[in-house]
Amino acid sequence: MQVVEVTEFGGPEVLVPREAPDPVAGPGEVVVDVAAADVLWVETMVRRGLGGAYFPVTPPYVPGGAVVGHVRSVGDGVLTHWVGRVVAARTGGYGGYAERVVAPAAGLVPVPDGVELPAAAALLHDAVTALALFEGAGIGSGDRVLVVGASGGLGIVSVQLAKARGARVVAVARDERKLARIRELGADAVIDSETPDWVGQARAALGGSGADVVLDNVGGQVGEAAFATLAPGGRFSAHGTPSGRFAEVDPAEAERRGITVRGIGDVQLDDTALMRLTAEALAEAAAGRVVPVIGQTFPLVKAADAHAAIEARTVFGKTLLLV
Repeated sequence: MQVVEVTEFGGPEVLVPREAPDPVAGPGEVVVDVAAADVLWVETMVRRGLGGAYFPVTPPYVPGGAVVGHVRSVGDGVLTHWVGRVVAARTGGYGGYAERVVAPAAGLVPVPDGVELPAAAALLHDAVTALALFEGAGIGSGDRVLVVGASGGLGIVSVQLAKARGARVVAVARDERKLARIRELGADAVIDSETPDWVGQARAALGGSGADVVLDNVGGQVGEAAFATLAPGGRFSAHGTPSGRFAEVDPAEAERRGITVRGIGDVQLDDTALMRLTAEALAEAAAGRVVPVIGQTFPLVKAADAHAAIEARTVFGKTLLLV
């Protein structure tokens, strides 16, 4: 079978297809024929060698933490009724850029009828993370929510979920083409982050004393600027790093204004939570409340092109590898 391997830390060109032996399911495991694997911004950072503090991996390795496909075979102790079923599967953080993967049977989540396989794959990280963020921030009806970096997969799902829950949503992104597409998703206002006074525009669009919740999918200076839009007693989630770093918030200022600050550590989920939120995300899609936007797809052997597109900021919505 084919896999795509990071041969050394570096640019997208270090993602190299190679032949590998077919995997064999051990006790409690299954082999999944991969139909689609999602591609994450954080995987580009790890590939460049920048994520060592959080992702201690050494090349060569195969990226990819989650896939959707058909169960091909099962190991000892696994019920044979899984064979042939369409499932979402976790690979333990690595190994997903492959034609076949081994995954723990205990972590399988069936994909509901009516949810296409690429759509399911598009939800496996973004929708699960969004649902965890919404639980942590307690987002509900009447909240004023600022989504920073609304043109990525996580941002798009966040806009949709917030609207479905009755919140007022102001979306921040850049590039007029992307902004136009975000408007179509139902955001109450869309702000260009490259406009010098975008923070003031966002505050005006939010109304009242500012945002109740800021979901920062970007980090860096943009995320830090977004912190200023929060109303007293608001909630700030500094989980995004596409800028190259997390937003840094002055704890004393947050305490003075009664703002709750959460970070990437607050959405590190155990296996039970991952399964629960994956099933919830797929149910939201089956019900039509979340419609993943797949902006671009690449064949498995073109994984390097997928990484290059993400890093060039030319993508909109979710990026997938199709097998």
